[in-house]
Amino acid sequence: MKRLWIFPLFSSLALGTLHAQGNPGGGGLVEVNRIAATVNARPITAKEVGVMLGPEIARLMAEFPRRGPEFERQMTESRDKILEELIDRELIMSEFRKRELKGASLPDSVVDREIDRQIQDLYNGDTAKFREELTKARMSMASYREMTKEKMIVQAMRQEKFKDAPPPLPGEVRAEYNEAKDSLRDTSKDKLNYRKIFLPRVDATNPLATPETQLALAEELAEKLRAGEDFGELAKQHSADAFAEEGGLQEGVARPDLSPEFAAILFDSEPGKVIGPLEDPAGFTIARVESIDKGPAPPLSEVRDLIEQRVRVKKTSKRYEEWIEGLRQKALIDIKIK
Repeated sequence: MKRLWIFPLFSSLALGTLHAQGNPGGGGLVEVNRIAATVNARPITAKEVGVMLGPEIARLMAEFPRRGPEFERQMTESRDKILEELIDRELIMSEFRKRELKGASLPDSVVDREIDRQIQDLYNGDTAKFREELTKARMSMASYREMTKEKMIVQAMRQEKFKDAPPPLPGEVRAEYNEAKDSLRDTSKDKLNYRKIFLPRVDATNPLATPETQLALAEELAEKLRAGEDFGELAKQHSADAFAEEGGLQEGVARPDLSPEFAAILFDSEPGKVIGPLEDPAGFTIARVESIDKGPAPPLSEVRDLIEQRVRVKKTSKRYEEWIEGLRQKALIDIKIK
C-alpha cells in the first residue's frame, strides 16, 4: 500500500483565508499569502510557515479523520513552534547580513546536500513527490533553496556560539551518542510487520455506504480490536485489500513503500497497539504493528563530530538563550496570525 497523500501545504491555520469581496458571484474563498509576522519590518510569510508545516499537517490529517479539538490543538501548537523558529531565524539572519558585507557566504553544494537529505527523510527519497509539494505551495525550487540556505546559515551562526564550550568528556560523548543514535539511523532501511484493515471511502459492493458510514464502521472495528477481538478474523470479514485473506498481515514492509505520513505514524507506534482509523483519499485504515526492524545507526566513529557538537550545545544552551533573547529584545517583532 503506497498511498502518497500529503495534505496541501496551505491550511487555514498556515495561510489565512478571506471571503471574496467585490465578487459578483459572491460566497467564494480566496487564499492569500498573508504575512505571518514581521521582524524589524522584514516579513515572514504564511507560505514559509506552510511549507515547514506541511508534513506535520499530513500526519495529523491521517491520524484524526474527524479533525476535532485535539487535531486543532496539535496543529496550532506545531504552527506556533514553527513561527517561533522562523522569527529566531530572521533575528540571526540579520546578524549574518552584517557579515555578508564583509564576504561571508555558504557554498551552493552544501545547500544541495541538505535538500537531498530532506527529500530522503521527509519524502522517503521521492523527488517527484517533493517537487509536487512545492508546486502545491506555489514555491519555486529557487525559493526553497534560498529558504534552506537561510536555515543552514542560522545553524552555523548558532554553532559559533558554542565553539568555546568546554571540551566534551568521553563519557558525555558516549551518553549523547546512545541518546541520539536512533534518530541518526538510516531510516530508509526501516522495515515492519503489521496488520491492517482497509475500508474504501466508496464501497462498490454496498451502494448505501457513504464516507461517513465507512468511517463509523472503521471506528466500530477499532473499538472491537481494542476490546480484544481477533484482528485476523475482522480483517478477513471486512478488509477490502489484497491481504484480507491473510488476516491483513503484511511482512517486511520497507518504510519507503509507505506514504511518509503513514510511515511516521506506524514506525512511531508501539507494537501491539491498535492504530486508527487513519484516513487517506482512498479510505480508512486500522493498523496494528507486530514488530519493527529499524535501520542501522551509524557507528560513533562516523558521527563523532556531530555528537561532540551536540554535547557542546547542551553545555552552552543557557548562553545561547541569553544571546537570542537579547536579539529579541532589540528587535521589532509583530506576530500577525493567531
